[in-house]
Parts: sequence; C-alpha cells; structure tokens
Amino acid sequence: MVIRSTLRKNVRILLLGERGVGKTSLILSLVSEEFPEDVPAKAEEITIPPDVTPEMVPTHIVDYSAIEQTEDQLLEEVRRAHVICLVYSVDDERTLLRITTHWLPLLRDAIPHSRCPIILVGNKVDLIDDTTVTAAQEIMEEYPEIESFVECSAKSLRNISEMFYYAQKAVLHPTAPIYLTEKQDLTEDCKKALTRIFMVCDLDNDGLLNDYELNAFQKRCFDMPLRPEAMEDVKEVLKRNLVGGVSSNNCITLLGFLYLHCLFIQRGRSHTTWTVLRKFGYNDQLHLTKDFLFPPLKVPSGSTTELNHKGTQFFTKLFWRFDKDRDGALSPVELTQLFATCPAPAWGSDIHNIVPTNEKEWITLQGFLCFWVLTTFHDVKTTFEYLAYFGYPISDCENQLSAIHVTREKKLDLLKKQSTRTVYICNVIGCKSSGKSTICRRHIGHDIARIKEDVEGVPQRTINVEHVYGQEKYLIMKDIEVRNVSEPLSSSDTRCDVVCLAYDATNPKSFEYVARIYLKYFEDTKIPVLFVCTKTDCGEIKQDYLVQPSAFCDAHRLAPPHKYSAVAGDSRELYQKLATMAAFPTMRRVVHMLMLRQQISTAFYNNLKSHLTELSLLSGDSILWKAGFGIALVAAFGLVVSKFLIKRDR
Repeated sequence: MVIRSTLRKNVRILLLGERGVGKTSLILSLVSEEFPEDVPAKAEEITIPPDVTPEMVPTHIVDYSAIEQTEDQLLEEVRRAHVICLVYSVDDERTLLRITTHWLPLLRDAIPHSRCPIILVGNKVDLIDDTTVTAAQEIMEEYPEIESFVECSAKSLRNISEMFYYAQKAVLHPTAPIYLTEKQDLTEDCKKALTRIFMVCDLDNDGLLNDYELNAFQKRCFDMPLRPEAMEDVKEVLKRNLVGGVSSNNCITLLGFLYLHCLFIQRGRSHTTWTVLRKFGYNDQLHLTKDFLFPPLKVPSGSTTELNHKGTQFFTKLFWRFDKDRDGALSPVELTQLFATCPAPAWGSDIHNIVPTNEKEWITLQGFLCFWVLTTFHDVKTTFEYLAYFGYPISDCENQLSAIHVTREKKLDLLKKQSTRTVYICNVIGCKSSGKSTICRRHIGHDIARIKEDVEGVPQRTINVEHVYGQEKYLIMKDIEVRNVSEPLSSSDTRCDVVCLAYDATNPKSFEYVARIYLKYFEDTKIPVLFVCTKTDCGEIKQDYLVQPSAFCDAHRLAPPHKYSAVAGDSRELYQKLATMAAFPTMRRVVHMLMLRQQISTAFYNNLKSHLTELSLLSGDSILWKAGFGIALVAAFGLVVSKFLIKRDR
C-alpha cells in the first residue's frame, strides 16, 4: 500500500485566554459530554483517538493555566501547537479586549513566521441574549491568522464539538494558504496549483473539461464518479453566477473550475479543495511534496532501472496527446504545451544530438521514448519527478513505481548466459580521430554531411532502438573521451555491457591504442568486445603493431574486426551486432568457435578436393566409392576438430 495522504499525523490544539473564561470547562464538557461541577485549575492533556474524529487523525487537546505554568512554559506550548483556540467570555468585555491587547500580539511575537491558525472562541453564550459576532468580525479583519469564529457554551454544550472540529479543520484544511478573505478570492499559489491540475485533467488539450474528463477527475480525487444530475447541477451553478464558466459545448472552463473552488471555500468546504490539492501531491504550503515526486526505490548493485510496459504506454499516449498535427514529431509550440505542467523542460537544445529527431530537429516518438529510457536508466528520480508533473496516476494504491522495472543483477545474466534487460550501454573507445563520435551520431541517423558541420561540442551519449531476434532493445552509445594514450581509463569508462574498440583504417598507429586498451582493461573480463575498423571506404593500410587486427582478434578468440564506413554500406549492422553481443554476453566465445570451425572446414575441404583431383578419383565410374570415402574423411576430421575445440574451450 502506498501512503499518499499529506495530512498531519496528529493535531495539537492549545486553548489560551484569561482566567475564568472557561477553557478547562470546554475541554471537560467535550470529553464527558456534560458540564463539570468541580473544575480544576488546569485539565491534563487529553488525546482523542482517530476513530472518533471526523478526519480520522488523533487529536491532542492542551489546556493552559497562568496559575500552574510559567511564561516560558506558555511559549513552549505555543510553539508546539498546530492550532490555537483563543477563548474569551461573551459576558465579560475585558476578556474580549485582552484578545487584541495581549494575546494576539503575544502570539505574533512568539511565532512571527508561523502560519499557525487561530480559532476565536466566545464562551458562555448561555449567560447573555446578545451576540459578539460584530466585534469578532472586526478582530478577524485586523488579524488574518484567525481562521474562524464560533460562539459556544460549555454549560449547555452548545457548539462544543463544532469548536474542536473547526480547530482540527484549521490544521488539516487551512484556509489561509488557499483563500484571501479580504479579497474573497483564491490566493495566487492556489490558482497556480489548481490551474496545473486542470491542465493535467484536460486529456484532449482543448482548454476545457468535458464530461468524461470531469468524471476521471472525480474518480481520482474522490474515488467515485459524478452522477449525471450532479454534473448538470454544477454547470447550472456556473451558468447562473459566472459568465464564461461553461463553454458553448457545455464543458467547464478553467475560469469555471477556479470559481467552483472559490465557492467551496466560501461555503465552509475548504476540505473539498484540499482533497483535490493533496490528491495531486500538494502540501500545506502548496508545494509538491518530496514523497509525491520521489517515491523510494532500492536498486541492488548490478541491477538497472528501465521503463516497463505501463511506463512506455504512458509516455506513448502523452506524446500523441500533444502531437496535435499528427506529424510524428513535437514542434516547439507542442513542446511548450507538453511542459506547461512542469517547472522546466526535461531536456535542452542539444536533444537532437542525443536521440532520433526529424529533419527539422524536432523530437520524434522514437526519440521521445529513447529519452525517457535513457533518463530512467541513468537518473530514475528525474523520471519519477516528470511522471508526477505529467499526471501519472498516483493514488493510495499506486505511484510511479508501477511504471518502472528493476532488472535482475548482471551476474545472474552471465550465469544464465542471457540478459533479460532491454537497455544496454556500449562504450566506444579509440584514439583521437578514430571515428568514435561518427559511430555515435550515425547511431541516431545523422548523415555524414550533418556530422561534419558540427566541429565540436557534440554530446557523449546517443540512444536508439535496435532489434535483437525480433525484440526491441535500447542501445546507449557512450563516446569515451581520450586526451592522450597514457591516460588511464576511469571505472565508469570500463563499466558497460559491450565495448566498441574503434581504430582508423587509414592510420597505422590507431590499432595499437585499442589493442593495449583491450589487454589492460577487458581481456580478463566477461564484457563482450568488438573491434571496429572505421573509414574503410578510404582504403585499409597495414597497422604498426606486433600482429595485424584479424590475427589479434583470432588469438584472443574475438570476432574479426567489423568493417565500418560512415558513407558507404549498411551502418545498422554494426549496432545490431553490438546490441546482440550485449544481450547475449557469453556469445563471443561461441561466435569465435563457429568461425574457427568454418575456417578449418573450408581449408580442409579445399585440401581434400585437391588431393582427390590428383588421385583422379573424380572420374565418373567410381562415384559411390568417392562419396563414401569423402564422408568418412569429413567425419573423422570433424571428430578431431571437435575434441580440439572442446579442449581449447576448457
């Protein structure tokens, strides 16, 4: 169960006022439901259990006595209180005067920066026929920290429960942060929060809430649909009281949505507005809470975080929701609308150098998903944050964790010789001008002309989708910057799922660097490695090294160097090969063995054919004998080779 409520875990009510105004009597009358004949100087602190309070929150009621407590003790209780009931006696004007001359100034000095609400309480209404409402209203206008006013009687039990309910409500559903009494309007922070909520609930982005969207909003906030007759009643209220509250097609506008909440508060239903705000993650200061934005997630060492089907589906729907012209890309205007519910865009102007974009450098659906896959992999907290901003369904039973999959540890993948993950990192390593950046940029579809235009400043990561045996895998290409040959690689430079060691076919010194990198960092690891010979369209020259690249790979049981050209051939083959090696990390030995078998078999067949020709065994009158002899030789040689390879593999 996900705890989503931002209500306080308890409410602490402090009663203050002059001696004899009935503070202690009010407390005892509430508890015993009868007026006490013998009233002590001070009541002990009382705790009301949650199951007997309207908000299901334990409530602590604290009395104050000038006889038994010092001024320091008074100030300590004031600082601990969540709400203060200032009590005066309606039959004693002196006690009402002390409210403004002593108690309210004292509270302002004691808690100058606090928003601790105050309930003004006139007790002993059973003793007079008049009312002090007018005087109380004048005080409330001067002191906005006073949340509400109530007249009651401890003796007749009149409005006793209401007084403590108002006190509890002032803590759990405070009016001050959301409503300006003097202006009879919502605060700017409240308008801003409710506007964001309206935009999140406006699923078709037409600036209106239709009946379907209103019902979805109602279910999310109050766990029940809005009855059709109730929905029409709401619209009738708006039509009667506000021009522009309901559109011509009978949908509620933003203006109408804000007016409804203003009306709720004016009618004493601030809890309705607070329920909405809290369901969408806002605290008493109208800030999105940390728990709402960042649900706790533990990722074991060796595991990674990925978007699951539900997360991918949410971002896909989000993309099409804002791609109004259905061109498969988000224009600058559409992006502005997308991030309107967020403090800032999730990416910068260099996004076109990280993920696939169209010819206008607008992010495509594939690029959009790639970005969130990359973010989830490297910084899952940011994904959590933006899921909340975008309106991912968060409730008491669900949060952003339902959009994320934590993979099993990598050592288990190696043990089972197959990875269940969908996102892999490929570190691209090579000396300067070996073509690393080009490999990364071609990965997201940039042509060579576009790459040449960018002299410097390109990002170090790109991500795109590759297909491995019919399954979509995301491959992150990380360009490892190298300043000089002697500079050691960091742990992050060698931490990956597959390594691409790139060398320049036209530079005789290029292979030596990656060969030494392999021997120093990767020879004794289980990380798959692929050597890539770049710029093969310009010709290939001999490398100044102990052995040539093909012989080096063969000696270390690696696949032969992949021939790569950014201007000719199918570059996708390289990325598919890298993704496959990452998904099947133990495959490199198998690939090498199969290639070795193929090389031996081809050589043996050619040698056998030569000998048979010399022996004139290819004449037509001995075909059965020749076939049997050939099969026997191949079988015998195959047995020898198999034993040799098994022994070598051990």
